[in-house]
Amino acid sequence: IWAGVLGASGVPLPHRGSADALIAKLPRTMGDSVITQRTVYVGGLAEQVDRKTLEAAFLPFGDVRSVEIPLDMKTGKHRGFGFVEFMEIDDAEAAIDNMHHAELFGRTLRVNLARAANNKPSEASNRPIWADDFFYRKRLQDEGLEVDDAALDG
Repeated sequence: IWAGVLGASGVPLPHRGSADALIAKLPRTMGDSVITQRTVYVGGLAEQVDRKTLEAAFLPFGDVRSVEIPLDMKTGKHRGFGFVEFMEIDDAEAAIDNMHHAELFGRTLRVNLARAANNKPSEASNRPIWADDFFYRKRLQDEGLEVDDAALDG
């Protein structure tokens, strides 16, 4: 099952849900919350990695509170990343130190502290195209009309 999983020291190391659902559980605070400090993002997961395999890979670093591997809604397969929440912050830091760039099922893992998702759309994505003055000017020019730049800017 381990398929050559080694920690940074060279010692062999002994889902379902959506990322949005997991991250929605994270409290929103001004600074890093305790839960985000003890939850690691694990990217680069091979297709055959499941929740139990991911948990087993990270268990040597401390008690694991939860493991989530978000699924793609269309295919039903995981999306190549997951989250491991530890009971203690130090355990999460040890997991990052030992598992970042480690190999699992022939794939190199990327392991970092998880970040709370910013679900707010950017201002640019909410702006209609006609809110941009450039759109009006271009449209008027395309229709052969003169554009009075002084009147538009003032």
